[in-house]
Amino acid sequence: MLTVDVEGPGGPEAAARRARYAALRDAAAGRLVLLGHTRDDQAETVLLGLGRGSGPRSIAGMRRLDPPWARPLLDLPRTTTAAACADLGLDPWQDPHNADPAFTRVRLRREVLPLLEDVLRGGVAKALARTAAQLREDTEALDALAARVPVEKDGIEVAALVGEPPALRRRVLRRWLLGAGVRELTDAQLRSVDALIGEWRGQGGVWLPGGLEVRRASGRLTVS
Repeated sequence: MLTVDVEGPGGPEAAARRARYAALRDAAAGRLVLLGHTRDDQAETVLLGLGRGSGPRSIAGMRRLDPPWARPLLDLPRTTTAAACADLGLDPWQDPHNADPAFTRVRLRREVLPLLEDVLRGGVAKALARTAAQLREDTEALDALAARVPVEKDGIEVAALVGEPPALRRRVLRRWLLGAGVRELTDAQLRSVDALIGEWRGQGGVWLPGGLEVRRASGRLTVS
């Protein structure tokens, strides 16, 4: 059993997730970690992303293989995994937080998804998972195109991006900013940085997590 300290920004759910993944990553020592996420978990992730306007990466959901994480049960409904445990005589541990309606994901699981399944006459979780897979393919294709645009850690030339479509431009900016040490970059923050190119009117810099600022000067974006 691994013990972790749950702390940091984003509320208890986000803090617990960070602590859990960090502990598993350290314990894995380079090996794959098998996670028990199911199709229902994928559907909940997609709904959360849609409701929060988190952008395509969030709506694209979880990957089956994202080293060191592997999710072999991602195509199966939760009822199947529960039935398999029952047939095998296994008694899985139930996290009490998964029954606490104070958490948004619990209400999605217990109230929103069942209502959608009823109104749309079934198949909603499967359809949401299928949507995630389709969007993930599109996102990976755009990421591959964006990777062809060269960037330097200490700055990026506006002329290299000004003629590109916004979706491609933001992916290049995201790669550059993460490489420059920016963490937990939100869609809103990324769009603000992109406005220094696509909606330039001489505005000031954009502040990002960690006390970093992106500014445009002399046709070049820099982060400091």
